[in-house]
Amino acid sequence: MQGGGYIKKELIRMKLLVFGATGKTGRALLEQGLAQGHAVTAFVRNPAALEAQAGLTIISGDVTDAAAVSRAVAGQEAVLSALGPRGGNYGVLPGGVQIIIAAMKQAGVKRLIHVSSYGVGDSLAQMGWVSRKIVVPFFLRKALDEKEIEEGIIRASDLDWIIVRPGGLEDGARTGVYRCITDPLTKVGQPRIARADVADFILKNLVDEHFLHQAVGLTY
Repeated sequence: MQGGGYIKKELIRMKLLVFGATGKTGRALLEQGLAQGHAVTAFVRNPAALEAQAGLTIISGDVTDAAAVSRAVAGQEAVLSALGPRGGNYGVLPGGVQIIIAAMKQAGVKRLIHVSSYGVGDSLAQMGWVSRKIVVPFFLRKALDEKEIEEGIIRASDLDWIIVRPGGLEDGARTGVYRCITDPLTKVGQPRIARADVADFILKNLVDEHFLHQAVGLTY
């Protein structure tokens, strides 16, 4: 379990760049990151979707715009990606991930934590029959195929990356207590987790190396 199994460490305040900041997981990252005293930059297509807050910098841009992404990445200490499919417009985000990685290399930023999903890669075999045979192939296949491409791009980089594979995302309060699964033989049935706990995991692993270069399944 995350939380109780971890030694509590002194909080390190960092400069964080969040992609996908207007989505529900992204907003949870902003809320918790700011509450912890981090200097948070949100990279968004529509700045009006976010309210100005102390400690929050809002940068307008598109993840497909290499120049805009490079300007946003410069000076950051970690990049957090909570990008999600754009209303069924598949095929855009893998290119965006490539642009983010190139900008990070140029700026010398090493830590990338990227939100993927259960059902990607070897995690599909961990899931229950309903998820494997109905939910994924009939409802999530295109989105997960795109995330699988993104994971491959990240794995091929020389960054200090962590891939986060949450179960079915729910609204709900942060608990700080959930399973962090890296063994592909572990069965999870119908995984689920609150977005607030996904954000909790990400922020707890900004500098920790325990899950470095691993895909971590998150579920209760």
